[in-house]
Amino acid sequence: MIKQIATVAIYVEDQDAALQFWTEKIGFKVYRDQPMGPQGRWIEVGPENVQTRLVLYPKSMMPNWEELKPSIVFECEDIQGTYERLSANGVKFLDEPKKMQWGTFVQFEDPDGNRFVLKG
Repeated sequence: MIKQIATVAIYVEDQDAALQFWTEKIGFKVYRDQPMGPQGRWIEVGPENVQTRLVLYPKSMMPNWEELKPSIVFECEDIQGTYERLSANGVKFLDEPKKMQWGTFVQFEDPDGNRFVLKG
């Protein structure tokens, strides 16, 4: 029986730049950073005390990366505060948080142009 989602891969050009973005700007913790051959490393990051993590996977090792866009929503308790903190850290948001019937959301981009959603 499946218990959880372990990892979700996002495809990045520069693993060091992606690692810096997710740890320094977003505030995620590094759970694993191991060599994966000469072309890259297996890097897992995520919020503190979670079981599901992002893998910062090198595009150079995934020939069809353009077809594999992530669709990830991060839930947070204080979306306005999170938006303000991440904006101050230099995270590029596509707009300001918008209230909808199902909750408040806002999209942001990583340095590779992958888009993610914050939901409150």
